[in-house]
Parts: sequence; C-alpha cells; structure tokens
Amino acid sequence: MKAAGSDLDQRRMQRLLGYNLAIASAAAFKRFDKHVTTVHGLRRVEFTVLVLIDSNTDVTSKKLGTALGIAAPNMTVMLDRLEKRELVRRVKSEADGRAQHLVITRKGKLLAAKAEAAAAEAEGELLDLLSPAEQGMLFELLQKLGAHRRG
Repeated sequence: MKAAGSDLDQRRMQRLLGYNLAIASAAAFKRFDKHVTTVHGLRRVEFTVLVLIDSNTDVTSKKLGTALGIAAPNMTVMLDRLEKRELVRRVKSEADGRAQHLVITRKGKLLAAKAEAAAAEAEGELLDLLSPAEQGMLFELLQKLGAHRRG
C-alpha cells in the first residue's frame, strides 16, 4: 500500500507499531507547532510541563522529570526558561526546606488555557477523521501502551 502523496511501498513498515506512531505523531506535531508553538511560543514539552504544573499540587522538578522521562539537567534548563518568562515560580516547600515546588503564575495560567484550547483545536483536525468510539479506543490503547514505557 502506498501512502498518500508517496510512491513508496510502505507495507512492510506499516506492520510496525513504531513506524505508525511516528507517522501519526508527525501529523499531530505539525498541527501543534502551527497552532501552539508559533502562536503562543510554547514548545510541546513546555506546554506539557505548564499544564501538569497547573493540574497538580506539590509538583517538583523531580516528579516532572520522572513522569516525562526528562533528565534533571534538561528539566532545570526548561524550568529556568519558563520562570524567566514569568510562567512558573519555584517556591520553597514548607514541609521540606530542601525541596522546591513549582507553581504556575497567573500569566502562566492564562497562557496554558489559551494554548490548551489551541492544541485541542489542532488535534481536532485529526480526531475528526475518527468516530467518537474510535477516538476513545485510540486514547485507551495509547495510554495502555504508554503505561509500559519504562519496560
């Protein structure tokens, strides 16, 4: 079977999960970059971190790094960028003075909300190709696979 816009036979590759995920991801990332990165100035991982901080309490750099598979030095650099843009703040933990919690600022909340709406719209372009049942199944299956990412 030839992919749309291609004269290459991709049947052997289309039997591989990684290939199919990469092709689908490329389509999603292209739309995200157009609607979120270009318009709101947030990279995919920065958007993810901002929304996770907004959605959780007692968030630390270590918790984020573990959840997203990001090394501590890389997480520090990214958080420094978000803090410089006044989107997040580091606050010393009251329970453990050695720990710093991450808190989203008002500016960060506003940007996260706008970017989340833009991301949903961008993804809608692809998700509209699927029925609601197919969308539910897609998310369920991806989450099932993602739960085993450390294996």
